[in-house]
Amino acid sequence: MGKQDSPRSPPPCMGDNNQLAVKKCYSILPHGLKNEGAYIKFPKNIANSRRQTALRKHARLVIWTFVLVACFFLMDSLMLSIVHCMNLHNSLSQRKLYGSEELNRHGKVGYEKEEKTSRVMYERLLHMASRTLSENQFRHDSPMLWEEPYKKAASAWKPCANKHNKKLQGNAANRTGFILVSANGGLNQQRVAVCNAVAVASLLNATLVLPKFLFSSVWKDTSQFGDIYQEEYFMTVLRDDVSIVKELPFHLKLLDMEAIGSLVTDMDIMKESKPSDFVEKVLPLLLKNEVVHFLGFGNRLAFDPLPSDLQRLRCKCNFHALKFVPKIQETGALLVRRIRNYDARSGLLDQQLLGTYLPEIPSRPHNSTRSLSKYLALHLRFEMDMVAYSLCDFGGGENERKELQAYREIHFPTLVMRMRDTKLISSAKLRKLGRCPLTPEEAALMLSAIGYKRDTYIYLAGSHIYGEQSKMLPLTELYPNLVTKENLLTSSELAPFKNFSSQLAALDFIACATADVFAMTDSGSQLSSLVTGYRTYYGAGRAPTLRPNKKRFAKILSETSTINWHEFEGRVTKMIEENQRVQVRRVGRSIYRQPRCPECMCKAS
Repeated sequence: MGKQDSPRSPPPCMGDNNQLAVKKCYSILPHGLKNEGAYIKFPKNIANSRRQTALRKHARLVIWTFVLVACFFLMDSLMLSIVHCMNLHNSLSQRKLYGSEELNRHGKVGYEKEEKTSRVMYERLLHMASRTLSENQFRHDSPMLWEEPYKKAASAWKPCANKHNKKLQGNAANRTGFILVSANGGLNQQRVAVCNAVAVASLLNATLVLPKFLFSSVWKDTSQFGDIYQEEYFMTVLRDDVSIVKELPFHLKLLDMEAIGSLVTDMDIMKESKPSDFVEKVLPLLLKNEVVHFLGFGNRLAFDPLPSDLQRLRCKCNFHALKFVPKIQETGALLVRRIRNYDARSGLLDQQLLGTYLPEIPSRPHNSTRSLSKYLALHLRFEMDMVAYSLCDFGGGENERKELQAYREIHFPTLVMRMRDTKLISSAKLRKLGRCPLTPEEAALMLSAIGYKRDTYIYLAGSHIYGEQSKMLPLTELYPNLVTKENLLTSSELAPFKNFSSQLAALDFIACATADVFAMTDSGSQLSSLVTGYRTYYGAGRAPTLRPNKKRFAKILSETSTINWHEFEGRVTKMIEENQRVQVRRVGRSIYRQPRCPECMCKAS
């Protein structure tokens, strides 16, 4: 028989009759086994022990597998956050590194490119913001981000400025003359001038000629009233309140306004003049010459004191009579429809701004990759003129200072003279006082602190941001779904508006006013002011607006080296919420921005 079939032999330490050897052999067995039965059971115990050892190894292997899988998912989550932070850091540093490499290769050329690169002002906060947005990207949005916090109080105010007012019906037989107005500035400054002109014409019982718009070396737009607003509609809505004609009578067209003393400039009428000033200074000219030409006429009429009937008329003009021409309405509707992904609404805001071009929801979305979406409109008042006029520094070094000074020399000569004759406040002090426009970087920090997620769709009003990509990089890194009208409309769709900045601004006005949320960076901006008022007037408590207190925000940002993200979020959120409280317009404040007053809106009892 082979070895496999041979009987099992006793252990070599044992003999058949050697009891001493047996005892010695037993003494080395496990657990001190000392009986004869143990000799027979010994092989089975060895097999059981081996099976138990194998089971334990298998269990340990399973446990370690689960541990490794858990670690893998944990590391994946951590790496995702780290990658986002590294991407932000690398993106912000890329231009600086490129400038350094160019300096090594080309000497002075590299230095110039490095000088043109803007430094990040709040790198630590940006990294914390990026990490937080990465961690929160799969969480659901808080509904509060898209709603007014004081919705009930806000919805209690209803539009009512279009009520008929018999008191303003002047006597046609006693008309004092004709008022010409040549309004300066951009779209929104001109809009304010038109509304003020309507009120002054009614005050003096004069006939208003459809306003003219001055050509500006800054705006470079030849658009006139009829290119932006519907002339017939304007005249129809106001016909019971003030007399309006399209042109002067022929015999008055030939007059030299300056020669006869009927040319009234901003130097003749003080800013925010009282009604009595117009009665004393302008009415005699009207009675003498039959015509007065206001040249400029920005904020020449004060908000208070003013008779309630005239105040209501200004509201009626702004919120009811000034309706964009069909060309602007149609393209504005297309703009809004694309960013909403064909979401349509029937609210007063959309109806008033889009008219018959209110979009309908088609059977299939325009972009099947995403569902119907809400969007936030951001007016980033960081254009060249605003930046230059502020006298603030924005991290661009000597090249930036020279560039801004050259712009001031051309466009703001009076400011330049003041800079030479008086001691200027430092940029740091100006920022501390809240006088510096918020940068795209600061706007990004504000939105992330409030809680808007990385995938939020943001419409950026305006497209000529000072510094362009270098300044916009922090904002686009945190919020990549940022679009402008240039992104959403084709070149052929934008062609009719090319070189007409006021008409392009009208598209921004529509996109901002109809947004789910409107965020501004400068409450003094005319666009922000008028859009805020429009949303208040027609929003019915469903049109939240985010407005920072720049002085408080500067104080918070000054602690960038020590403040933690949780505290930063809390303080910024509190700042924004406090500015969203529902308040009645205070004396002296703009009725165009704050229409909650008896002259413009009616409050439900």
